[in-house]
Amino acid sequence: MATITLLGSLFLSALLSATLLPGTSEITLTGMIAAGHIPVVTAILVATIGNTLGSCLNWGIGRFFAGFQNRRWFPVPADRFGYYSEWFRRWGLWSLLLSWVPVIGDPLTVVAGIARTPLLIFTSIVLVAKGIRYMIVAGVLDLLS
Repeated sequence: MATITLLGSLFLSALLSATLLPGTSEITLTGMIAAGHIPVVTAILVATIGNTLGSCLNWGIGRFFAGFQNRRWFPVPADRFGYYSEWFRRWGLWSLLLSWVPVIGDPLTVVAGIARTPLLIFTSIVLVAKGIRYMIVAGVLDLLS
């Protein structure tokens, strides 16, 4: 039961970290791996899936709520919205490989939704990017221990 709770916490941390909310899924992942209660591969898979689903939420915000971009509650400020939209138009789908990067990654996934990037293509690219990031984090932890 404790393992399920730990995995649920990791999943939720990763999911929320991928949204426009602040989060620290890398710290959660490294803490759980370092504690030794969860196998490394399982932790990486759970974090990757959670973080990818969080990015899918961002995609949905962009896809379905773009018409509200001038509203105060819209998650991407108007000045950043234009910047990210232009950046995405310039670099296209492969820019989603940067979806894991702090500060630009989350808004980029919103812009991908606004640009009507097909969800299957979006999810595939983001899943690879997020998975590689978590494998690197786990690998660095292994090197340090």
